[in-house]
Amino acid sequence: MAEVRFDRATRIFASATAPAVDALDLRLRDGELLVLVGPSGSGKSTALRMLAGLEEVDDGGIFIDGRDVTYLPPKERDVAMVFQNYSLYPYLDVAGNIGFPLKMARVAKAERIRRVREAAEILGLTELLGRKPAELSGGERQRTAMGRAIVRNPRAFLMDEPLSNLDAKLRVQMRADIADLQARLNVTTLYVTHDQVEAMTMGHRVAVLHHGRLQQCGPPRELYARPVNTFVAGFIGTPAMNLVPAVLGPDGVAELDGVPVALPAAAADAARSRGLARVTLGLRPEALEIAPDGIAARVEVVEELGADAYAFCVARLPEGETKLVARADWHRPPVRGERVALRPLASEAHAFDPETGDRLGDAPA
Repeated sequence: MAEVRFDRATRIFASATAPAVDALDLRLRDGELLVLVGPSGSGKSTALRMLAGLEEVDDGGIFIDGRDVTYLPPKERDVAMVFQNYSLYPYLDVAGNIGFPLKMARVAKAERIRRVREAAEILGLTELLGRKPAELSGGERQRTAMGRAIVRNPRAFLMDEPLSNLDAKLRVQMRADIADLQARLNVTTLYVTHDQVEAMTMGHRVAVLHHGRLQQCGPPRELYARPVNTFVAGFIGTPAMNLVPAVLGPDGVAELDGVPVALPAAAADAARSRGLARVTLGLRPEALEIAPDGIAARVEVVEELGADAYAFCVARLPEGETKLVARADWHRPPVRGERVALRPLASEAHAFDPETGDRLGDAPA
């Protein structure tokens, strides 16, 4: 186990006009599973590879348990990486693949066999030790790759989109398996994904990257309930938060197409202190209900997901046509083309500065 710290760690590729990772300050607590999430090109895999020693650090530093590893080669960092494509040796069986790093480290054969069997038992691979990768399913290959990582007893696990090659059902199962394994082994883990559902369901904390910069880091519920800016607000949550411009009255009430939305007191005070006449109003789909009166809209698409239904609508607001998503009654969802009224729930409203995108009011500490 180990504490890992990025101290203004920066990576700038020679052909780039901006850093791939820009002054990243991030600390992984001992035994924590921290998920690094962001869209493609946000710098999350580069940050992980910097920790692994596979990418150079152009400025700042990286520390493991207080030891500066910024310029150490990968083999001296005592971390184990699980790659997106598994990187198994096709000519070795499962036992050979799991035990390969021990063989390279010249661990005695008897000890190597013991540790391979121990890892295989943890991962449910005991019956598959004699099979080659071509004879395994996607999930079995992924567990073999994880076995090769845990057999080393590393100070930290690094996982780079390890589930992206699996089908949807298997991804759900493997998410649970990885989270359970990490909890049992209690090994500090940095997990990279572009899938915010993976991030929200697996991480003790989630760190959101955008254009190489850390936007917010905190428990999943905090990112959902109190996003620090409009990027995090729009990225975390499925479907995404509705972000729409609104006029702010002197009484701290925002007006959306003539419909008043009372802002939280802290948000209204922050808007007044900045002299804002307008705000960006954030409403999650569950904060918009289909009602007898409200914002006039037309239903374009209805997504029915079992016990949930979402109406994707278009409303004509003063700024022009605006797309809004509302959660609907799954027993009686609207139909495509139907005219509806959407009523915001004021208690669920978020407010952001329309210029900077920063949250107004109760920003996370």
